[in-house]
Amino acid sequence: MSRGHARYQERHHGLSLFGKDLVRRCSSHCELCNAQGVKLGIFEVPPIENEPNFEHCIMICDVCTQQIERPKTRDNNHWRCLNASIWSPVPAVKVMAIAMLQSIAQQERWAVELLEQVYLEADEQAWLEEIEIP
Repeated sequence: MSRGHARYQERHHGLSLFGKDLVRRCSSHCELCNAQGVKLGIFEVPPIENEPNFEHCIMICDVCTQQIERPKTRDNNHWRCLNASIWSPVPAVKVMAIAMLQSIAQQERWAVELLEQVYLEADEQAWLEEIEIP
């Protein structure tokens, strides 16, 4: 087995240890779009550290994951749900929601208007500045 594959397996195992706590935190709902009754997966909010960090993990659905990872398939109307996520008490959810809004704001006026309402703590603002979403 290659070292890269072994590192991937080790990281995946480390993230899976967070699963139960993340599911409890999100009450089995996507933390970005609030979808329920769908498969959820752990998403690490950038920047990704060497060791898995619970504070950088959110539970999101496959639709959100695919649209984050493949911007050409993005349906901007799907992200109208972020009007709730930007107020999340979970910093990783809040920062990721705002990062997505910033990406969408280049094309959608409603996203710009929603961003005008956002309030960030200094540490959340610093984190947001490290995230790059196409």
